[in-house]
Amino acid sequence: MSTATVTSVFRPIPMPSTDALRRDPAAQAFLLLRVVFTVAPILFGLDKFAEVLTGDWTRYLASEFNSIIPGSAQDAMHLVGIVEIVAGLVVLVAPRFGGLLVAGWLGGVIVSLVLVGGYGDIALRDFGLLVGALALSRLASADFGREVRRQL
Repeated sequence: MSTATVTSVFRPIPMPSTDALRRDPAAQAFLLLRVVFTVAPILFGLDKFAEVLTGDWTRYLASEFNSIIPGSAQDAMHLVGIVEIVAGLVVLVAPRFGGLLVAGWLGGVIVSLVLVGGYGDIALRDFGLLVGALALSRLASADFGREVRRQL
């Protein structure tokens, strides 16, 4: 992988123009995925501390992961919350990398859910989210304003 390729992955990506959003379904999909994968990880991350959505996030943490993470299961979930908040912010600024980061994170969540057992439905839902995060990363490579610039 060349330096230019690595640099482009981390390059901040602007929002599609209003014109692109009106005419281009791909730009609309990109904006929708970018907003969802910014807001959802931040909210889930904050909830690791607030515990509004569930009273015990630790039940989703596989003992195999808990044994390699320092501290208690609750400490691990607080760390998870911080990572989720950071992942949402990365998607906001650099969605091409952020989409990959969220997809990788969801892969880890899926493994944890499968190891815990009894959460196959949630693991399957998270697989769908993982695919959406990969789609966001791919769409972030598109140049939604290219046609407009060519016409000028």
